[in-house]
Amino acid sequence: MSIIGSDLMRTTDVYNNIKYTKILNKIDEEINNVSLDTRKIKNKDLYIGIKGENFDGNEFYEEALKKGATLLILKDGSLANREDIIAELEKNTQSIVLVEDPIKALGELACFKRSTFTKPVVAITGSAGKTSTKDMVYSVLKEKYNVHKTIGNQNNHIGLPLTILSMDDTKDILVVEMGMNHLGEISYLTNIAKPDVAIITNVGTAHIGNLGSRRNILKAKLEILEGLKPNGTLIINQDNDLLNEWYQKNKANYQLKTIGIKTNADFQALDIKENENESNFCCQRENYHVPIGGEHFIYNALMAIAVGTIFNLKTNEIQQGIDNFELSRNRMHLIEKNKITIIDDCYNSNFDSLSYSIKYLGSLFGRKIACLGTMLELGEFSEELHAKIGDVIVNEDIDILITVGNYTKLINDRAIELGFNFQNSYHCNSNDEAIALINKLKTPDDKILIKASQALNFKEIVQKVI
Repeated sequence: MSIIGSDLMRTTDVYNNIKYTKILNKIDEEINNVSLDTRKIKNKDLYIGIKGENFDGNEFYEEALKKGATLLILKDGSLANREDIIAELEKNTQSIVLVEDPIKALGELACFKRSTFTKPVVAITGSAGKTSTKDMVYSVLKEKYNVHKTIGNQNNHIGLPLTILSMDDTKDILVVEMGMNHLGEISYLTNIAKPDVAIITNVGTAHIGNLGSRRNILKAKLEILEGLKPNGTLIINQDNDLLNEWYQKNKANYQLKTIGIKTNADFQALDIKENENESNFCCQRENYHVPIGGEHFIYNALMAIAVGTIFNLKTNEIQQGIDNFELSRNRMHLIEKNKITIIDDCYNSNFDSLSYSIKYLGSLFGRKIACLGTMLELGEFSEELHAKIGDVIVNEDIDILITVGNYTKLINDRAIELGFNFQNSYHCNSNDEAIALINKLKTPDDKILIKASQALNFKEIVQKVI
């Protein structure tokens, strides 16, 4: 199946819809796939040269041509001293477009692609829970529709355009995730995706070091409204203090649906019954079951129920979708081996997602061990927010605390200050030290949470303690 879709894009579509400085050998040919990786190029593909941290994709243009790419989009200046290139292009019916910024060209191409289909788009952002909400919304909608979604966490200025370009005309709905580190980034993404339904899961402290305050984070998340269709629906978490405050002031100005547990909402979970493996609750007089424990998954389910209702799914279809829900890798992945349960949540970490994970750990039976690493991108708030995790540790009755990395000893210090047993508190200087400690301490029936920002490579801890 073509990544562009069975309604194939043509080179002329590219020429007409991106800002270029020069075209070498203008042709009118069909394009099959869009690729940023020459290793994956096939005949009649479009290759875009992107410069990354460790490589410059513009340097691999000759490999792309040899593998049969019909069209290349490259940064202007990439073809210095190649007077023979036009003859080579003419011979093989290939074309190169030179642009000032290939990443912007990728976005322009996705804008054009989005303008060619009328299928609805659901866009999800928030400080925590974006990916799990996306996965559950997708799982619910696919009970009735053919749905395409963001793969993994491809939610930025490169991943979202590629997701849109991979939408083919066999799909009924597109579900995308939008991430950000700074103001203006959601604005860029939403104006490409033009969502019909937008979701804000919460407003917390992720990336507060870049944005300076939670109110600036709220402002960044609300940028999603800039691209929302005029008759589109915004779904927000009414339990979140800043979203609730915004809702009270703006509820007459937008088509809004609210979800919540603690606050009255359009989709509120009532009569909640939880254990470590599942949750049951009532919403809009219907009973629902979530096949994974943790309050945050109830919030995910409420978002999915709201979206399912908007798209006219029946209660049994929504429930079946929730039952079939599968998490993306490295997110609350439960691994059971030798009577020990590892909770692999090591993809990323911020105050809100870490608090949710610790609360889930606290709800489990058996001895509870939290192995926690640094939360990055907190800037001047790093000390304050790491220390506050110590409060969460004590409130959730965690048995053993292990920390690794900068600022994390503040978690230990605060927990001990609040009464945590200092003999069960450990601070390690490396992942290897933490691995050795866990392997020494672990006993049957232990539940071990392993979570940190991705740069700390806690995946190796998961792999070496199971």
